[in-house]
Amino acid sequence: MADKLELLDVLLDNARESSDTIARQLGCSESDVETMIEELENEGAVLGYQAVVDWNHVDRDHVEAEVELNLELDRETKYADVAGRIAKFDEVTALRLVSGDYDFDVTVEGDSMRDVSMFVSEQIAPIPEVTQTVTHFVMNTYKNRGLDFTDRDEDDRLSVSP
Repeated sequence: MADKLELLDVLLDNARESSDTIARQLGCSESDVETMIEELENEGAVLGYQAVVDWNHVDRDHVEAEVELNLELDRETKYADVAGRIAKFDEVTALRLVSGDYDFDVTVEGDSMRDVSMFVSEQIAPIPEVTQTVTHFVMNTYKNRGLDFTDRDEDDRLSVSP
């Protein structure tokens, strides 16, 4: 019988596969797959299923930015306390504590660069523990969640004539 890690690999590759198809891939029964999925969800290992969207193919403006945050914590405040306040905002689509030159890496999404800038300046920067923000706007996405966004149909090589 397949294990949960093998199942997670399949779900990460394509969470829309049917239980029957996954069972064939893993060499187990459809009921085993459904049981493992239910266990993973109940254990909190699988929190949800989302589409990976290439916004260049959608008729709507969409802006994403990576925001670096530096914090200064007092004795009573933990990173998780500040993270809880930041994570509540719908504009924040990812929030990670990182090593290196800054503390948090925050992904912020909005309809325009102005919307994202205003959100960072009005909602994130005023948080007392936040000492610095650096915003990097995403100009183009070439790969996300393991999916290649480059247009494989276009050949962008220069033609060479003999």
